[in-house]
Amino acid sequence: MRILLTGVNGQVGWELQRTLAPLGEVIAAGRSLLDLADTASIRRTVAAIAPDLIVNPAAYTAVDKAESEPELARAINADAPGELAACGVPLVHFSTDYVFDGHKPGAYTETDVPNPLGVYGASKLAGEQAVQRSGTPHLVLRASWVYGLRGRNFLLTMQRLARERDVLTVVDDQFGAPTWSRLIAEASALTVARWLDRPDRVAASGIYHLSCGGRTSWHGFTAAILAHMATADTKLARLTATPSSGYPTAAVRPANSQLNCDKLATCFGVRLPDWESALALCLERNLPQSTK
Repeated sequence: MRILLTGVNGQVGWELQRTLAPLGEVIAAGRSLLDLADTASIRRTVAAIAPDLIVNPAAYTAVDKAESEPELARAINADAPGELAACGVPLVHFSTDYVFDGHKPGAYTETDVPNPLGVYGASKLAGEQAVQRSGTPHLVLRASWVYGLRGRNFLLTMQRLARERDVLTVVDDQFGAPTWSRLIAEASALTVARWLDRPDRVAASGIYHLSCGGRTSWHGFTAAILAHMATADTKLARLTATPSSGYPTAAVRPANSQLNCDKLATCFGVRLPDWESALALCLERNLPQSTK
């Protein structure tokens, strides 16, 4: 099997290069090979590579910047997935918890109606819809609060700021489940393998939530990060809490974006651990790398 993998320099894409390898030949497509902002070239490039499966974790993820760059966000997050799906090749596409408005008190299921609050979430929702309309066999995997040990993400930012500042002020009224990019990649590869074994891939096509279990705030996530750091660092910033109103941003975030992942467990037998166990696994196994 030839697998075309986009976004290989991103958090999830980088991990997927390893986890997808047992399934076939992975063609890692960076921007120089496949520029998703140039939708006119997508079908031509896919035709030249002739993959048996396309896996698309690539995305425009600058949530605040998207408010001032809506055209670029839509090109990468909405138009490009539609073009990839139109190639007629089975497609695994990654989406986000930010397709929801956060008004629901409990965890969101796949049947809940999306209502994004900003350009980023709206562009990702449009990408999901384009994939679904295409009729090609597909999996749309929604992840939440993705972090890892490379690139730019909340974990690495908080580790750095905790050593640089005296006080860290973090919002405590936005809730979700932090999810390690490595676990997303491992769970995705297992899900894809089981999906490809199905006699009817179209029947199993659809949206699936893929995130860690449990629920916390950004403040709670930061407190857990600092607790792990305290075993090796003697001087760390003092953590304080603020409501979202005390930390205004260009894009409004959902107050609750916890995802219910029962459908993935029922259909494919895949479920991630709770977010606290995943964070401990990430930091304890990779402590030297994470403290550079």
